[in-house]
Amino acid sequence: MTTVVDTNVVVALWDRDDSLNMAAQRALDAARSRGSLVIPAPVYSELMAFAGRTEQFLDAFFNQTSVVVDWDVPEAVWRLAGRAFQGYAARRRRQREIGPRRILADFVIGAYAAQHGYALLTLDEGLYSAAFPALRIVTA
Repeated sequence: MTTVVDTNVVVALWDRDDSLNMAAQRALDAARSRGSLVIPAPVYSELMAFAGRTEQFLDAFFNQTSVVVDWDVPEAVWRLAGRAFQGYAARRRRQREIGPRRILADFVIGAYAAQHGYALLTLDEGLYSAAFPALRIVTA
């Protein structure tokens, strides 16, 4: 089984003080034992925003952890992400949510996993289960 790794899992791995660090590492190891690991291009791009995270650093990190970067995000993923983002925006308006706003990349990541029939390893089960009810979610 292939598992998509969400940005927040990688960030938790990098934060030595993060209480989720060990849980993220165990979840990543368990997912790797079940099959291959992949990130879509938006995850790579999001990770570039973190201090000290150059392309060379990311390439080495993903090589060492056997995580494949999929640079090709097909049209079907973008359309599914758009519909999920549209549904999220409607729910947010209807419920007058005051929490943090989600960005499009979150929905592209979920749509990528859903469209390919992959599991998604994330620390944010709530967002993805609401936006992609049929998606298999693995949490740390």
